[in-house]
Amino acid sequence: MTTRISELMAAAAERTVPVVRGIGDEQLSDPTPCAEFQVRDLMNHLYDVVVRFQAIAAKQSPDRSANPDHLHGDWRAQFADETRKLVEAWSDPAAVEGDNPGRGMPQAMVANLALVDLTVHGWDLARATGQAYTPDPEVVAAVGPFTEKMAPMGRERGAFAEMTEFPPDADEFARLLAYTGRKAG
Repeated sequence: MTTRISELMAAAAERTVPVVRGIGDEQLSDPTPCAEFQVRDLMNHLYDVVVRFQAIAAKQSPDRSANPDHLHGDWRAQFADETRKLVEAWSDPAAVEGDNPGRGMPQAMVANLALVDLTVHGWDLARATGQAYTPDPEVVAAVGPFTEKMAPMGRERGAFAEMTEFPPDADEFARLLAYTGRKAG
């Protein structure tokens, strides 16, 4: 069984998991497009998102008490496994029904938060580590309008940097990156 959001998460994961697998240990202290994060920090953040949104799919409150360093052992394979669990968690139609008890918005909308992170941070990590990254066009089409709408609140809460400029002919992904404070070029 799948849902539209789980299909989109799977498509985003297909693009981001190989980037994670391609990160060298020597790159973990490199800067990223997220000014406050080095590769290690951003990788830990994305790992936390993937794990926490599994609980959110089940309408449970995720554990936010600790932000452990997940980058030990075979962390690349563990991230791939946790990402697979994320997709499975959102494959249950009950995961997208109703409102999220902790966020006060529809579950389907909350799922987009994880989808944006999986996509944009996949690009961030690729950019930081010199890897190629082409997002899934269906994912970008799905989260672009959502991100444009949510960006002011994201900036207010410190999740996004100030929006960057983009040319009138910019593609959807360049616009998505701009809404989150990044520049595609």
